[in-house]
Amino acid sequence: MSAATLQMLDKTSLHNILNLHAWFKMGKAGGRLANLSYIDLTDMKLEGVDLADANLTGARLYGASLRDAIFTRANLFGCDLRNADLRFAHLDRADLRGACLRGANLTAASLIGADLREGQIAFKDEARGLRLMKHERRPGELDYAILSGADLSGARLNGTQAVATDFHNANLAGAIMSQAKLRNANLNGAILSGADMSSADVTGATMRGAIMVETKLSGVDLRSADTTGVLRVPVSVFIDDQPLDEVLAIHETWVKTSGASGSRQTVAGADFRLVREMRRRHLTTLDAEGACFYGLDMEGIQLQGANLIHADFRRCNLKGADLRGARLIGAQLTHACLEGAKLGPLDLGGDRLMRSDLSRAVLTFADLRGADLTRARMLEADTDHVMDKGANYSLVER
Repeated sequence: MSAATLQMLDKTSLHNILNLHAWFKMGKAGGRLANLSYIDLTDMKLEGVDLADANLTGARLYGASLRDAIFTRANLFGCDLRNADLRFAHLDRADLRGACLRGANLTAASLIGADLREGQIAFKDEARGLRLMKHERRPGELDYAILSGADLSGARLNGTQAVATDFHNANLAGAIMSQAKLRNANLNGAILSGADMSSADVTGATMRGAIMVETKLSGVDLRSADTTGVLRVPVSVFIDDQPLDEVLAIHETWVKTSGASGSRQTVAGADFRLVREMRRRHLTTLDAEGACFYGLDMEGIQLQGANLIHADFRRCNLKGADLRGARLIGAQLTHACLEGAKLGPLDLGGDRLMRSDLSRAVLTFADLRGADLTRARMLEADTDHVMDKGANYSLVER
């Protein structure tokens, strides 16, 4: 972007603009929406700033610290956000057309309904008439940006340049991504349900474990992309010619009658996504190694001592679940709610305890608030960005 089109702003002036904006949002007399269009805010520290609805058209925020900042509905058209720190920022319904986000860190940011399409600003030049404002890189660019765990549901990314961009575990449900350039992008674990990826370029992209239910893929060549473990539309599961629902009912009867009726069941690798009800079920010691529970409401479920090695619990509601003594080695628990869950040891009597094992489990962005993890094994577990206020980690083995 040409520096000649930008204005510098001293700290006092910026402080006044932000104060008046805050007054406007509170409905106080004298307040007014912030107008920071074509202002140079390079490397500015603005963590947690509230600029919802503000006008930042063509502003330069290169390398700015904007963690937890609020830009809801803000006009960021043509904004230079290269290398900016936007972790956990709120950009819902923001106008980011033509913005350059090359190398920006948007980990866990919210961009619901944001517009990230290409766009260019034309302005009057006395010598040459109308001319385009240019970034040092092309506008509408997400190349090398980090959007891990970000919420881009319903966002407009059609035609966006996003080479080698990190979208892993991002929510792109219903996003418009037609003709997007996603070469070598990381879409591992991303939610692409209902997304329109028509004619997108995914050459060399990795999409391991992505959720692609009803994703529009016309004109997309997936042959050079890694689609290992992609979840598509679930199908009914039968175990020895019995529907999965009936198999679980037999196991639950065995649990509730202490073995007098029913029998213990093995459902390794089963897809539970079409099971009618999973809340508060009694499935103690169930053998469900490698099973898929993605997105299910399992609040209050009892899975004490269960074999859940490499099971997929991404985005599951496991609030208050009893997982004492469960084997969750290598389990996928990204964005899972484990609030108040019991993950301590299971008392087997006779001074014997079965510890919960979460070794190598992936718990990124999981909610562990108030969970009991007493004596749990968590060797090499991935706990990046977990919420764990009030969690009990007494004697945890890491």
